[in-house]
Amino acid sequence: MSSEEDLLANYKKAYDNRVGFGSRPALIMIDFCQAYFEPGNALYSEVDEALESALRVRAAARAAGVPVVLTNVVYHPTGFDGGRFYEKAMPLKNFLKGSPMGAFGPGLEPFDDELVVSKQYPSAFFGTSLASTLTAAGIDSVILTGLTTSGCVRATCVDAMSHGFRTAVVAEACGDRHAAPHEANLFDMNAKYADVVGEAEVVAFLEGLKA
Repeated sequence: MSSEEDLLANYKKAYDNRVGFGSRPALIMIDFCQAYFEPGNALYSEVDEALESALRVRAAARAAGVPVVLTNVVYHPTGFDGGRFYEKAMPLKNFLKGSPMGAFGPGLEPFDDELVVSKQYPSAFFGTSLASTLTAAGIDSVILTGLTTSGCVRATCVDAMSHGFRTAVVAEACGDRHAAPHEANLFDMNAKYADVVGEAEVVAFLEGLKA
């Protein structure tokens, strides 16, 4: 048995569990900002396919009447409200208010009925009203897509679970600058915090809500 098979078998003994989708989901699209799609930018990553997948999930969610939330990162022009995160992660300068790099990525202009949540830290829940907004709307679960898998997606995933939402992460609709942290974080989120699912399964679930 290979070391990878040993690892999977070891985790399966402890973490082989699935919570499933909730009955009142919301779709959260995390930080699909222009900086990740801009060649030459420090944040540039090959994540076009992740955005394309997320857009297909979004179309299915909208057709099913499922609320859609888009997040972005916006800082005061001085960066003062970025705290230690801004101090540590130098590429966050892309998200100073007014920077074109903070705009939504190709094809992701928000619709009028979609909620935009601006944040200063990795999680979409930390320091924002997102949890109370979803709770007040009767939402019991979230479907996560976004960038990056090892950063803001993971942080949002952990906080979503901590706030009591059933959480699903769409593997193809998340991206990172390298396959290793992407796969490692999907593996760990699936083990402990969420169900990591495929695009086809999520779309089928959303289409079923229309019946």
